[in-house]
Amino acid sequence: MGRPEDLEPGSCDTMVALGSVTGNRQTVFAKNSDRPADECQPLLLRERVEHGRGEETRCQFVSVPEVDVTFRHVGSRPWWCWGYEHGFNEHQVVIGNEALGSKLEPASEGKLIGMEVLRLGLERGRTAAHATEVMTDLISRYGQGKFENDADVRTYDNSFIVADPNEAYVIETAGHEWAVKKVDGAVGISNVYSVEEHSTRLSPGAEAFARARGWVASEPFSFADAYSQAERQESSGAMRRGRSCALLGERLGEIDAETMKAVLSDHSNGANPTEAFQTDIGSPPSICVHSDEDGSGGNTAASLIADLCDDGSRLPVYWCSMYSPCLGIFLPMFVEGRIPDVLSTGGEEPDGESPWWMFHRLSRLARAVPEERISLVRERWSGFQELLFASAYDEAKKAKVLIDAGSGKEACRELSLYMEQNVGVMLEHLRGLLAAFEESHQETSVVA
Repeated sequence: MGRPEDLEPGSCDTMVALGSVTGNRQTVFAKNSDRPADECQPLLLRERVEHGRGEETRCQFVSVPEVDVTFRHVGSRPWWCWGYEHGFNEHQVVIGNEALGSKLEPASEGKLIGMEVLRLGLERGRTAAHATEVMTDLISRYGQGKFENDADVRTYDNSFIVADPNEAYVIETAGHEWAVKKVDGAVGISNVYSVEEHSTRLSPGAEAFARARGWVASEPFSFADAYSQAERQESSGAMRRGRSCALLGERLGEIDAETMKAVLSDHSNGANPTEAFQTDIGSPPSICVHSDEDGSGGNTAASLIADLCDDGSRLPVYWCSMYSPCLGIFLPMFVEGRIPDVLSTGGEEPDGESPWWMFHRLSRLARAVPEERISLVRERWSGFQELLFASAYDEAKKAKVLIDAGSGKEACRELSLYMEQNVGVMLEHLRGLLAAFEESHQETSVVA
């Protein structure tokens, strides 16, 4: 197996719908993290920590001054990286990132990796607006994007959606420059620049830097047009962004977590953005990404749906899935409880006790005989998923009542037990499917 840094990542998709356009009037966020097919991405809980004066946060290539407090949060972390592909914190701030290709040449000095910027936003952001300010300030000072390094880490410019229960922002970057656009309604982003004219905020040097290099071809100034390396309308990122925006746009007023699950599991190639959800695994580009038949290339490695809440009636529910969302299960997670330790296991090499690696194996076996196994996998998860969607919000309401009554420890115990039980059921189903498919695989090999 090659180092994950040497492999091309897949193509992520992130989206958000504000409460003004959702079915429950609450903000709903979603993200597919597409990475090299064999790059394990466990789920980690980090506690709230108080820091002393003069401390520093050591990222992979640069260090940044620490803050007084870093917030309790959960992140989906490629096994080798300090940062995350997506995550959420104790203040209901949720963030996901995308890779972008800018006109900038690779820098010679180290910078922040986009996933590190994301984690720093979760650790330090009390609201979406605050996290956006934290992230853009760090980008201005330390930079991000393409840079040369001896660790063979593939680097690139980034975009982000930063959301909380009340608002959301898109951040797009190029080196030390950035543009911010406040979200209105619902939007999707992908591996394509999309913040054009009339951005909400621009880095102080963004326009002058682009004009000095002759990158501004029309007025008013468009960050996307100035900094995008490729023709945006022709890219796979544009196709997938068009698809997610169309799916959300057709469902304004009724978007919910189950809608986002369907979007993240969609296999349309984007040629017809408004067609019905496509469940058959086809050829790229699609929002749900699958590796090539030999296991090479990119694959959706983890997914997140965040169903936030601003009226105090319940806790936010974070739906987390490992590997291909169309062949897996979205488990409800609560940052107020203890995330089951087994979800945090897994590293560079295949591990039979790691849920991530087990789902990785399941995907390979299911796609080996798709006409028989894919429908069986989906049927196995379907009933369990319905039960989870039915029970999670009741748990969220009961835990909120306990917390409001001053029984936070009891709420933590109840939520932790609930998550452990769900993971136990998931593992039972997962092991059963793997055993059946592997037995069939061995029988086929003997006959051959």
